[in-house]
Amino acid sequence: MKEIMEYLKVRYCNENGQGIVEYALILAFVVAIATYVGGDGTLTTKISTVFQNVTNAFGK
Repeated sequence: MKEIMEYLKVRYCNENGQGIVEYALILAFVVAIATYVGGDGTLTTKISTVFQNVTNAFGK
């Protein structure tokens, strides 16, 4: 009976796939936030403006 319990514990309590699921959830969260924030284009416009200002400052 002890051997069966050990086998079941090793078989079903293995956490190898847990890391992949966690990374997938984090990736989905980041994609959702990026879509929400950058969806209307205002964030990308602001970032582009900042980079353009920095470029202009070094070009002068």
